Amino acid sequence: MSYKNTITETISSRLNNPILKVLKEIKIITLLKKSSFEKKDGASNYTIFLHFIYMIIMNKKIAIFMKQSKDSLKKDAYYRMLKNEKYNWQKLLLLSCAKLIKLVAPLQKSTEEKLFIIDDTNEDKKGKLIEGVCDKLWSNKEKKTIRGINLVSLNYSDGHSNFMLDFVLKFNKNLRVKVQDFKNQFYHTSSSQKRREEGLESKLVIALNMLRRAMKAGVKADYLLIDSWYSKPNFIKDVKKLKLHVITRIANNNKIWHFKNNYRTLNRIYSILIKTTRQKRATYNKIKYTYCSTVVNHHIAGRIKIVFIKTHNKLIPILSTNIKLTDEKIINIYKKRWNIEQG
Repeated sequence: MSYKNTITETISSRLNNPILKVLKEIKIITLLKKSSFEKKDGASNYTIFLHFIYMIIMNKKIAIFMKQSKDSLKKDAYYRMLKNEKYNWQKLLLLSCAKLIKLVAPLQKSTEEKLFIIDDTNEDKKGKLIEGVCDKLWSNKEKKTIRGINLVSLNYSDGHSNFMLDFVLKFNKNLRVKVQDFKNQFYHTSSSQKRREEGLESKLVIALNMLRRAMKAGVKADYLLIDSWYSKPNFIKDVKKLKLHVITRIANNNKIWHFKNNYRTLNRIYSILIKTTRQKRATYNKIKYTYCSTVVNHHIAGRIKIVFIKTHNKLIPILSTNIKLTDEKIINIYKKRWNIEQG
């Protein structure tokens, strides 16, 4: 029996797992070809990819899988696939997710918002010579700067399912090993080299590029959720050009947010607002807060709605480019930004 048939039989019958059926439904062989996974001889990329899926299901590393499976390939076959600079794993991830989202679409509620969520996270890495490791990365978890790898990711959420559509390793100015000194150098048009070059862009440029790729792949969303770091007026303006609404927490920073009217700062707008508007009360978990809103004009971001949430010791401004949404709707949608933490 061939490698392909053996693994197929194991997944479909012995494991009784629906993954193989799903791979066929999303036409994974076609997606592999579209993502430049092509080879002239040896085991097919589909077979090797299927072996990797098998390893994930059984929670086995390559070496253990080879020891325990009579039908495994030689280790070079697996590592050649992982190291091939032409293979576009980024595109394969996006195309696969786009197909899966179409499969779950009939299960989605029409009243549930479809969301893009962008955020970045830092993975702690101690080694000074690890390629891609940067110094002085701020960790919200550690509440201090660390040495590690910065990952910018784009997720999709429909309220029930969560998909990581895209991600980029972000290199900052404190990169321990310069890109030109990386051990493996790639051809300038290869997928690997393009990913490295993208990592040198700013996080705002990276975020816009990921959004454009996702929308080009056919993934549609109603809103983009971001945190206060990404909520820059120019970025919001660029996202609006993509016909996408933004809901974000904004930094109470007078250098970033200047408004057109006489009350130019967020603090000044809020101080006037609470004198003329009745504040509503609500509770989130055990946190009690009041909130009120207003619509203002910004010379770059345009006409926007700001919901001011006041807790015991914090003022949290939430911005929405969709000014027709109610305050409650804006707050409830923004709460869903937490979905990316699970991703």
